Amino acid sequence: MPDGKRLKPQHAPKAPHEDRHFMASTPARPIRILAEYIHPLAQLKKEGIGDTIVMFGSARIESHETAAARYTRLKRENTGSFSEKHLKQHRMALRDAKSALEMSRYYEEARQLSHRITTWALSLGPKPRRFVICSGGGPGIMEAANRGAYEAGGKSIGLSIELPHEQFANPYISPELSLNFHYFFMRKLWFAQIAKALIVFPGGFGTMDEMWEMMTLSQTGKMHKNTLILIYGRKYWDDVLNLKGMVRWGTINQEEFGQLRFADTVDEAFETVRDRLEKYHLPVDPFLQAY
Repeated sequence: MPDGKRLKPQHAPKAPHEDRHFMASTPARPIRILAEYIHPLAQLKKEGIGDTIVMFGSARIESHETAAARYTRLKRENTGSFSEKHLKQHRMALRDAKSALEMSRYYEEARQLSHRITTWALSLGPKPRRFVICSGGGPGIMEAANRGAYEAGGKSIGLSIELPHEQFANPYISPELSLNFHYFFMRKLWFAQIAKALIVFPGGFGTMDEMWEMMTLSQTGKMHKNTLILIYGRKYWDDVLNLKGMVRWGTINQEEFGQLRFADTVDEAFETVRDRLEKYHLPVDPFLQAY
């Protein structure tokens, strides 16, 4: 012992899982990834979730009430004293508000569809909870999906994602089923893991990213057999994508295209979803007891 001095006892270091700096480090990334599998797994099992119906769509689509109020306000503005610059800006804002009002039908239809699916699913009993609505947790179509389930008296799931700008989960998610992710790929895993149907409403890059991934998983047999992929709103999707063109060019075949279903009304979508679920998925999958 140097100079015969007695060293003072040291405070014990933090255990690795309590070390905030370590847990945020690159070497700890596998632990964080694993946590984003185990924590949702534990929470879903605790709440008795059997399987899900996932609803995708744009975060930018507003409710009819919100869109109508903005359009009405802009229509009533007195533009007589506007400069040419401000008049041009007002016209653009009015045009955008009119478009938002037209698109708001999809919010209301997603809300109605979620309500109908949830009402039907509740009749199947709570052990386990079947065909629970699951969204990406944000505003727009995601909010409409959770809202419809909430208004039907059912639970619903929100899988939120950390983004650079502050983000809040929508208020209609069941609080105990509001789950947050850092990694997009782990969030996508939970979209696909226990889904029995995927309903794709009009959306942008994020919606397309999720839709293509689910289509690929279905095409390659990596999802549950007979998982429904329903594309809602032919007018929008036919304008944005030419899926049939891929058949014509030979990059997918007719059978693969035929796995997709399309709907333009709540009635059509609900009947398609219910018929597929009753045909293939009403018996409880043993996997659901162990996922």
